[in-house]
Amino acid sequence: MDEFIELFLEDFGPAFLRQWVAQSSIDRYRGKLPDQLLKYWEGYGWAGYAKGGFWLVNPQEYEPVLEAWIGETPFMEQDAYHVFARDAFGSMYFWGEKTGPSLLISPLDSSAYPNNTYLEMMQSGDADRVVKFWFASQAPDTMGFFDINQQPLFDRALARLGRLDSTQMYGFVPALALGCPNTVEKLQKVSIVEHLVFLAQLEPLQIIEFPDTDLSDI
Repeated sequence: MDEFIELFLEDFGPAFLRQWVAQSSIDRYRGKLPDQLLKYWEGYGWAGYAKGGFWLVNPQEYEPVLEAWIGETPFMEQDAYHVFARDAFGSMYFWGEKTGPSLLISPLDSSAYPNNTYLEMMQSGDADRVVKFWFASQAPDTMGFFDINQQPLFDRALARLGRLDSTQMYGFVPALALGCPNTVEKLQKVSIVEHLVFLAQLEPLQIIEFPDTDLSDI
């Protein structure tokens, strides 16, 4: 354990539904993802945190989702990406082999948030430090989704529907793109991979500028 993952665990709490990562998965992503992230996989596995508000995931399971969302976009011309984390509403954190944690996609409203905060560090070959900084900078209250009144949905969804497992997300049924009201009553537990692939077919991806993080605050 290092001080960076300690900061993450202080905010996100202990892991649950932990899946230990096989050596074959470590070997599969060696050279594609930073050694430091693979060390965290070895030490902590893929698991849920913050009562299911945040998950570290197996990128291989999300390859169909990645292809559905950015397979035919300019993003794939810029870098090779892997989904390494997600939240309770299916928002996905993408690691670019050259650009690091440089893309967040919110599928419920079909929004993409490019982020160049760590680009200079990645270009200088300091990917392991980027991993540490990224984990230390995360905060549960910045994740999730908001209802029509701009009120956070996670705690109410958790109370109404119960905790997610690693294969589930909270999704609107029918989807927001199909006219579903943005209220907690319209949320259901849905199979995450299938639902994310479905959502990718409904609306074009909107690119939204993401404010860069001030690394001096970490």
